[in-house]
Amino acid sequence: MSVLRPFKACDMFKFNNINLDIWTETYGIGFYLNYLARWPDLCCVQEAPSGRMMGYVIGKAEGSSTEWHGHVTALTVAPEYRRLSLARKMMNLLEMVSDEIYKGFFVDLYVRCANTVAIEMYEGLGYSVYRRVREYYGSLGIGRGGRDEEDAFDMRKPLSRDPGRRSVRSNGRDMIVSAHDVS
Repeated sequence: MSVLRPFKACDMFKFNNINLDIWTETYGIGFYLNYLARWPDLCCVQEAPSGRMMGYVIGKAEGSSTEWHGHVTALTVAPEYRRLSLARKMMNLLEMVSDEIYKGFFVDLYVRCANTVAIEMYEGLGYSVYRRVREYYGSLGIGRGGRDEEDAFDMRKPLSRDPGRRSVRSNGRDMIVSAHDVS
């Protein structure tokens, strides 16, 4: 049985099996260390009994007023461990910490519009598209349907401080903004 535990700095020596996936955004060592120092309770690892990393999530708390929220910076599971609900477990922990510790109004994340498997998973977890961000990941040209495959969906899930669900909208796929308009 695997264990969900805090992400440690030494885990960066063991996560190549996860980070080499084409959908996974990778960052410099300083970036990960900054997250571990500032938001350690929003960073966790799913580990196999052998000690092999199966997946991880890193997040942060940001915003102000009713825009105060938890943010999923990266969620990834190694290909050989997918479809075991590991992402769901890591997301549940990040959402719980964002809600109970940081008192956020919602959790948000950005996902490539072309990553339909991830979008469906997030929708199954209760997230909805808040807006489409043009060229968020840079431009690789025009994809299916004449849309840039490097656009991102900003997806959100309201938390207990948002009982009126003001942080989400039903027509998010129709709300298109520039990458320059998001922080």
